[in-house]
Amino acid sequence: MGYGDVPLLLLAVLATLFAAGIGCIDAALTRVSRVAVEGFVRAGRPRAASLATIVADPGRYLALLLLLRIVGEMVAAACVTVIAVHTYGAGFIAVGFGALVGTLFAYIFVGVVFRTLGRQHAPVIALATAGLTSWLGRMFGPLPRLLIAFGNAVTPGPGYRDGPFATEAELRDLVDLAEENSVIERGERDMIASVFELGDTLVREVMVPRPDMVYIESVKTVAQAISLALRSGFSRIPVIGESVDDVVGIAFLKDMVGREREGWDTRPVSDVMRPPALVPESKHADVLLREMQASRTHMAIVIDEYGGTAGLVTIEDILEEIVGEITDEYDAEIVPVEWIDGDTARVTARLGVDDLRELFGTDELPGSEDVETVGGLLANALGRVPLPGATATVGVVTLTAESAAGRRNQIGTVVVRRLSGQAGDVAAGGSASTPTGDTAGGGPPRGNGPGGSRAAGGSGSEAAYAGSHRADGEQGGGDRTGKNRTDGTGGTGGTGSTFSTDNDVVGAAGGGGGRRQGSDAGATGTVTRRAASGART
Repeated sequence: MGYGDVPLLLLAVLATLFAAGIGCIDAALTRVSRVAVEGFVRAGRPRAASLATIVADPGRYLALLLLLRIVGEMVAAACVTVIAVHTYGAGFIAVGFGALVGTLFAYIFVGVVFRTLGRQHAPVIALATAGLTSWLGRMFGPLPRLLIAFGNAVTPGPGYRDGPFATEAELRDLVDLAEENSVIERGERDMIASVFELGDTLVREVMVPRPDMVYIESVKTVAQAISLALRSGFSRIPVIGESVDDVVGIAFLKDMVGREREGWDTRPVSDVMRPPALVPESKHADVLLREMQASRTHMAIVIDEYGGTAGLVTIEDILEEIVGEITDEYDAEIVPVEWIDGDTARVTARLGVDDLRELFGTDELPGSEDVETVGGLLANALGRVPLPGATATVGVVTLTAESAAGRRNQIGTVVVRRLSGQAGDVAAGGSASTPTGDTAGGGPPRGNGPGGSRAAGGSGSEAAYAGSHRADGEQGGGDRTGKNRTDGTGGTGGTGSTFSTDNDVVGAAGGGGGRRQGSDAGATGTVTRRAASGART
């Protein structure tokens, strides 16, 4: 290196320092919080207004700083390469030396030292350099946005308006990394993730569905409305007109109590109700939350696409999507999941399908894309409204409906059991599956097994039952003959009867009624059940 290379060396040093300084400002701007900037503005700090302008449009300034940092690094690398050519001559050695030195200096000074300083002292550095950053933005004008537009044009996908800086996926990865490094707790990570998901959540996913609504007719009196509010525990009750699809108002307990003292207890509740807020079920939950905050509304009636009432939603329902279930001393505690054993759990019918997937660690739930709850998944698999005892296999789990209540006989809980690697334990229609017999041979034999259990499979037919156990342990007398052949041709169906003083065993005697393959040519058997409370055929 000669004396003629000294200016190039100085230029390389200055370009490296310039890139390092720009990198420091870049790191500070990405770390400074809006709360800190607002504090600077309220305190009247110098350059606080400029910093507030930068923070309001960070994409533009971050794109500019990225451009300037790259220019500085390239100038420094070019100067070092020219010096190497003068020293070692034109060749791969000079180019390799220049690239190596330029990379080391850029990494140490720009990527590590100065960017670390920017992150450690973000508010101070961002405020101190706000004037310079604002001036650079005015000087270069729309150049950064033009470069971003050009980059988006040649990049597959939709691109980014402000450049690829703070996407939602990157923020999610940052939150996950913070949890892995114990910077935040698991609950905090889940809450942050819930905030992201709230923007993709529709109102119909968080609302109280129409069958679960507590409402009162407009012709009822104020005293009756107060009684309903006290019995239900709700302080806001929808008021309906001719039907549930005609919600005419919302009755507030505070309003009714005040009017009752004035002698309004015999007047219709329509005299004290307030106008209802109506929202479509397709509205996003985060948008509705902001609207309810602005209008100071705590309850809204959800309308479906046909104008009918789909349900109701409260501000508490939306907040629960972020912070989890909110209960008070008046709420009845409902355990959503009760583990019976390692593979079996009792869940509420309202449990979400996504929660069910997480509980059993599986994505193999056919038909779950069309429903949102476990009860809906069971109904979808059965093809009808589930009744207590109805069973269906969905993927790797078996769903069994339990308790039912109310006028609609709605299922309250469902027992979910993980299949232990055996396919076909329970058929989708709710009947027990049958053992496969020997495929060789012809006619269906008769067989009598112990009550309620399976006999050995015969040649080409299904094993036979002898009925089911009685409560005292005796064996019933029914049998069935030649029900199905494995080639799909049924024999003549027999008739079986099951007798029980208390409980019948599900899947007892009958003949020729089911199908394994193809069509059943036999007569359909009849199963008669008799219990202490009556008889059913």
